[in-house]
Amino acid sequence: MLEFFAKHTASIRGDFLSGLTVALALVPEAVAFAFVAGLHPSIGLYSAFFIGLVSSLAGGRPGMISGATGAMAVVIVSLVAIHGVEYLFPAVILCGLLQIIVGLLRMGKLIRLVPHSVMLGFVNGLAIVIGLAQIGSFKTLGTNGTMTFLQNGPLVIMIGFVALTMAVIVWLPKLTKAIPSSLAAIMMVSAIAVGINSFAPQSWVPGGQTNVVQTVDDLVMNNLKAKAVQQAALEVQSHDGAAALLDHHAAVDTSVLSPEQVGTAVASIKSTRDPLPTLFFLDSRYVLAPFTWETLAIIFPFSLILAGVGLIESLMTLTLIDEITETRGSGNRECIGQGAANIVCGLFGGMGGCAMIGQSLINVNSGGRGRLSGVVAAVGLLVLVVLLKPVISMVPMAALVGVMFMVVIGTFEWSTLHTWNKIPKSDVLVMVLVAGYTVLFHNLAIAVLLGIVVQALIFAWHHATHMMADIHFEDNKKVYQLHGPLFFASVSSFRELVDPVNDPPFVVIDFYFSRVYDQSAMEAISKLAQRYRQEGKSLQLRNLNADCRRMIERAGDMSGVIISDDMHYHITKMI
Repeated sequence: MLEFFAKHTASIRGDFLSGLTVALALVPEAVAFAFVAGLHPSIGLYSAFFIGLVSSLAGGRPGMISGATGAMAVVIVSLVAIHGVEYLFPAVILCGLLQIIVGLLRMGKLIRLVPHSVMLGFVNGLAIVIGLAQIGSFKTLGTNGTMTFLQNGPLVIMIGFVALTMAVIVWLPKLTKAIPSSLAAIMMVSAIAVGINSFAPQSWVPGGQTNVVQTVDDLVMNNLKAKAVQQAALEVQSHDGAAALLDHHAAVDTSVLSPEQVGTAVASIKSTRDPLPTLFFLDSRYVLAPFTWETLAIIFPFSLILAGVGLIESLMTLTLIDEITETRGSGNRECIGQGAANIVCGLFGGMGGCAMIGQSLINVNSGGRGRLSGVVAAVGLLVLVVLLKPVISMVPMAALVGVMFMVVIGTFEWSTLHTWNKIPKSDVLVMVLVAGYTVLFHNLAIAVLLGIVVQALIFAWHHATHMMADIHFEDNKKVYQLHGPLFFASVSSFRELVDPVNDPPFVVIDFYFSRVYDQSAMEAISKLAQRYRQEGKSLQLRNLNADCRRMIERAGDMSGVIISDDMHYHITKMI
């Protein structure tokens, strides 16, 4: 299904229009991830601007969209909850520095180690996560001050507009490709929603909203109001002697508030313009963390995790966009670009971020192929937030949900549903494991690492059980011609192949079809040489390539081993 996104060619016009589409889709995502991290929505919005702009200009993958993401928000919430927001910004800056170091060390190419089975599990799990993330858009503010699902008429309207958006995206390209179908769908559904919201009687408006058709502004304000009600409930519980410190994700009992207290908490949230971002150490709203080794000890573990999560998600997205566009980005440059973006974001009081797979796929599907698309998306987001806030208030959530549902359909590799019985069972296991971990824990980075580790273990086991030797004699010499790599997992099989007690006085181990990979292999050779020496016999190693010879010579403790000058070998390079 990834071919769904691969039907556009690069153009300035396509980049500009796709950037506008992505700018609209960035708003609810950035706000949602700010809530996950326990931060004000403005921090998420401005973080998306800085991350998106800098990474588009300095990153290694044109057409890829970056911003505030849930993967990093999950890490940030613990730092903010335990140590306070003043430690967040230095942690984001340090995260950026670590990412730049990774890029300068040219470690971005390690993404090539990701197997195809991990990639399939990754995109399938991601598609499910993106779909589940849209459930929150079907909620509104209830009478008790908590978010509840839409019901009856409002729910029918929401579903209808989602279906209309998806229909426009599917059918419009068959009529014209003059405008990205996603942008056209958002504009069309927004126009209809504005008409309904303007002329529908007030009695049609569900509780907690200001419009019949729920808009982006409705959802943001309702979440802010629900958060204010939860905070008020916590204050009441604390005053009554109940536990004051609760986990950020724990359910808060709002029944302790009277209707008047709920109303007061809801009224405390006002739709005012957020202050423009400034350097965090010049912002009077924040207390600066002390510039000490203790602060470094606090933030370094979080920065290390943020850097790892951000780079894994960004490089996986880069690989996915490479596959779709049939071009190749630079992993090392992307590491440096993401690092620079996080440094700038941290300096201006942001929460950091990385590549956004959903928005990147929207961009590609809408025709965005160049750096201009990412720049337009970032600048468009800033303009929407600062100058065109009324425009955001008109965009219905149903339109953005419909766009994201189409991303889900295009992202999921439907072919895996009928090819699972045609590929190795180990690959099926890895795919299910990666997809399942992604869906259950929403941690894409750990899911990928887990998949790589399991696939590596399967690979090691497979090669450990396939070590064999062709045995023949040459002038009273017994020759073991090995087949298969000699490494930690195969040394047991290697020992079982030879027979020091019954072998003739001179034995040769031929590495033409094999090679020595690690210390375990060298140790196995050394012990084997000792056994032959104890039996009064000689052991010769033949056809070792240059790398293996240097490795064994550096070991310096291979007494009793004769290394032949023959250098004919089948494998010439380290993997």
